[in-house]
Amino acid sequence: MRWLIDGYNVIRRDPDLRAAEARSLQAGRAALLHLVAEVAGRSTDVFTVVFDGAPIPGAAGPPGRLQVIFSRPPQRADDVLVRLARQHGNGAIMVTSDRAVQDAARRAGCAVLGADEFLTGLASDDAAEQGSEDTEPDRVAPKRGNPRRSSKRARAAGRALKRLRPR
Repeated sequence: MRWLIDGYNVIRRDPDLRAAEARSLQAGRAALLHLVAEVAGRSTDVFTVVFDGAPIPGAAGPPGRLQVIFSRPPQRADDVLVRLARQHGNGAIMVTSDRAVQDAARRAGCAVLGADEFLTGLASDDAAEQGSEDTEPDRVAPKRGNPRRSSKRARAAGRALKRLRPR
């Protein structure tokens, strides 16, 4: 499974990562990559973090199953994420709180997690048991089918969160 992570979107959702970014842009990136590298080290999944901008010259890339991509102008990180979602389809999990990117990822068949859900999953081993019902939009019409079964989106998000747990 491939995780596609909207780097700055996740950084700006977490107080510790935001504080690191306030020191410097590179410090914010490094803090996020450190968190993701810990998860990648105990997982068989591949993690791709996408940032806007350019890398610091001479900076070594992270080892292992963690890939970092910087968008090149005129492309934005969102454009790169959408392209990667289309490329990997249902073999990917998109992590972003950007609605346009979420919608494009769902159309491509990806499971989608909000940045807050992802950060909660990183911080807690029992994140999968915490409800992901908040990801489901309010409905105008009543839900059809089994009322005790979570929506398809909520089940996909729950499966993605389970992958973050240490094995």
